[in-house]
Amino acid sequence: MLLLSSAMTGCMWWKDDEVAEEEKGPFEFDQQVPITTWYHYPGTVAEPWAVDATNATGVSAANITANLTGNSTPYFANATYYGTGYDTFEPTIGVTSSGAIFFTSWNGLGDGTHIIRSRDQGQTWEDVGPFGSIDEDSGQTPNSNDPYIYIDKFTDRLVKFDMHALAAMFVEYSDDDGDSWSIPYPVEGYYVTQDHQSIASMPHPNAIVGEVVYIYCINTGSPAAGAQCSRSLTGGHTWDAQRIGYPSEHFPQCSGLHGQVVGGIDGSVYRGNPSCEGPAVYRSLDGGYTWTEHTITTEVGMQQGWHSHEVATAVDDGGNVHATWIGDGMMPWYAYSRDQGDTWSEPMMIAAPGVNETGFPTIFAGAEGRVVLGYIGEVNDIESNASVSGWSGYMAIITDAFAERPLITSVAVNHPGDPLDITSDCGNVRCGGFGDFIDVEIDDEGRPWIALAHNARGFEEAVIGTLMEGPTLYGELTYLPVLPVGGNSTLKMG
Repeated sequence: MLLLSSAMTGCMWWKDDEVAEEEKGPFEFDQQVPITTWYHYPGTVAEPWAVDATNATGVSAANITANLTGNSTPYFANATYYGTGYDTFEPTIGVTSSGAIFFTSWNGLGDGTHIIRSRDQGQTWEDVGPFGSIDEDSGQTPNSNDPYIYIDKFTDRLVKFDMHALAAMFVEYSDDDGDSWSIPYPVEGYYVTQDHQSIASMPHPNAIVGEVVYIYCINTGSPAAGAQCSRSLTGGHTWDAQRIGYPSEHFPQCSGLHGQVVGGIDGSVYRGNPSCEGPAVYRSLDGGYTWTEHTITTEVGMQQGWHSHEVATAVDDGGNVHATWIGDGMMPWYAYSRDQGDTWSEPMMIAAPGVNETGFPTIFAGAEGRVVLGYIGEVNDIESNASVSGWSGYMAIITDAFAERPLITSVAVNHPGDPLDITSDCGNVRCGGFGDFIDVEIDDEGRPWIALAHNARGFEEAVIGTLMEGPTLYGELTYLPVLPVGGNSTLKMG
């Protein structure tokens, strides 16, 4: 009995001294959340401000039922940027299946736009041209008012699309990650003043050469003319004459300006463009030959300034359409459609907590329901003499877009003490290397990349922002491999 009592006493003594491990909250990670990362819910039309997801009282007051499981599980996120050593204007980017990243570098009249490439996730960059010369007029290509690069995700082709002297446009392409380039192929058009050209592809049975049809659209700057579009059934070698990029019953248009063109896996193609009622998406299901108009909302208008035309669109792997624009209150809004643009979700205000002015909306979609939205934002106006002021590059990452009130992980790619620009109204004007637009894309690993410019030192250096740590936007929802710290020390110009 004494032996038994001793054994039982020892057992009870061990249990009493065992320390139970405390269960972590959904926003408690193994490391401290950076000051450039926020977890929040979107604002609504009635309450257009961010709701801090880490504040249980605020979430309850907003009548939000938090579901932080499955695709809505919070992931630790930390962002940075890397300098390239090259200048840029209206930066666009693309990432091929090899992981190579491509970025436009604007060189002005004479040398034209070159493409810079990184094969080590933004750590180092090289100029890959094109370097050839066809003749002194058409060049390869000697000038581009709007540099533009596009990765055809369906064929992995790198497409360079240049507008020469606001009139003639040329397509060049590379099928070997920029090691060699085609000659410039002229596109068809009536060659009046044109601007803001954009190109996309999608699989379509109309294709004669290859499996995709290429579509481009341009701004005319005239509401009467509206956007004009053309298509190539021959892999970009020959092009149809330009046609109106809107339904004829909607003539005249209320805006001749538009956002970038995107193609879907289902053969659809979309272009963001304000209608006369509000932000809208125009859709073509016949390879860009005819278009229909789909207003997203009449409750949130468009910014009345430089970006009053810019509705950015994206298509995810499930064929769902996502759109973002800067509203009339200078804040970024987002909505999605699950039926090719026929109907839309309620609009959501997606800015990070504390941001009070934004500009330059851009968007890219990955796996079904996963999306990254990019913009530049200001916390305090430059003229307020606040201790922290200036413009930052933001990415809003959503891994469960179709949730009732989706969780947003927002990151700034630069530290608040290292602003990308210090122009007071940068979000509402043509600002430094940002020009008219910026760009965002997701690589095959599921990592988002945002093309920006660092203007604060006067050099307009191309910088590329990304997640050092965070969730994947393709494949299984898990953590991305960790990347090195970047930031101001990586700038190379000046």
